[in-house]
Amino acid sequence: MKEKLERIKEAAMAALSDANADIEEIRVRFLGKKGELTAVLRGMGALSPEERPVIGAMANEVRAAIESAIEEKQRQLKEAVMRMRLESERVDVTAPGEPVGCGHMHPLSKTQREMEDIFIGMGFSIAEGPEVEYDHYNFEKLNIPKNHPARDTQDTFYITENILLRSQTSPVQVRTMEVQKPPIRIISPGRVYRSDAVDASHSPLFHQLEGLVVDRGITMGDLKGTLELFARRMFGEKTQIRFRPHHFPFTEPSAEVDVSCFVCGGTGTLENGSGCRLCKGEGWIEILGAGMVHPSVLSGCDIDPDEYSGFAFGMGIERIAMIRHGIDDMRLLYDNDVRFLEQF
Repeated sequence: MKEKLERIKEAAMAALSDANADIEEIRVRFLGKKGELTAVLRGMGALSPEERPVIGAMANEVRAAIESAIEEKQRQLKEAVMRMRLESERVDVTAPGEPVGCGHMHPLSKTQREMEDIFIGMGFSIAEGPEVEYDHYNFEKLNIPKNHPARDTQDTFYITENILLRSQTSPVQVRTMEVQKPPIRIISPGRVYRSDAVDASHSPLFHQLEGLVVDRGITMGDLKGTLELFARRMFGEKTQIRFRPHHFPFTEPSAEVDVSCFVCGGTGTLENGSGCRLCKGEGWIEILGAGMVHPSVLSGCDIDPDEYSGFAFGMGIERIAMIRHGIDDMRLLYDNDVRFLEQF
C-alpha cells in the first residue's frame, strides 16, 4: 500500500506539472470522494492494527503534499494571468490624456449671483424661507384675505386648504419682520410656483428676488434710489428708471418699474432706423414691481406703522436673465440643451 501511495503522489505531481493542467479536475481525481487517495483510505480496514497508523500517517502526508502542490499551481496561474493583463493593459503614462470638458454656471444661477452681489454691496443681507408655505404667510399676512381677487393672478398649487407652494418670496419678508425688529434690510431670492401654462414667458416654476427695507424715515425716494443704483449696475451706468402707478395689496403706494432699454438707449429705434427688438420700440422694459410697505402688513408683524415705514420690491430672475442675454423664450432656460447653455 505504501508503493500505491507513492505512485498516487507521483502521478498527481506529474499531472500538476503540465502547463495546461485542469486543477479542479486533478483535485477531484486524486482527493475527491471517489478519488484515488480516498479509495486507498477506504481499504485501510483490511490492514493489521500495526500497519494502520503507519499507512494513515503516510496517506495524510500525501494528501498534504498534493494540496500544497495544487495551491502553488493556482498561485502560479494567477500570477501568469496578472502578468498577461499588465502586459495587455499597459498604459503609457507619458501619453497626452483626453481633454475633459469643463462645465460652467447656469445663466439663471449666474444672474442670481450678480443680483445678490449688487444688493449685498448696498448693505442688504440674504434671508431664506420654506417653499412649502402656509396660506397665512403667502396671502393673509400680505393683506390678501381669502376670496381677494389678487389671489387669481397668483394662483398656485395647494397641498391642503391651508398649505401650498409659495407663489412669491414675500412670505420670507413677513417671517423676517415677525422675528426681527427694525432696522431691516434683506433680499429673499428663491423658487416660486404658480399655476401657469408653459409658454415663452410663463412657467409653473420660476425664480424671484424680493427686497425689503424697514426703518424710521424710509420714503419712496429711498426706494427709487435703491432701484436706480441696482439698474445701473445690472444694465449699465446710463440706465434710467421710471415708476408707473400700479396696485399691489401689500404696498401703498405701489408702482411698476421700468428700465430704459440698454440696446437702443431708450429711444426705441436702432442706428439703422429699425425698431428695437428688445423693447419693441417703446424704449422702456418692465422689470419689477415695488412700493411702500402697507401699514396693515407692518401692524400684522407687530411693527408700529406710525413709527416705522418701509419699501419692498420684487422681480423675476428669469426676466432679468432674458433681458441681459437677449433670450426670447423662457423655456430655453429649462430645456437643458447644451447647445444653448454653452453660449454662456
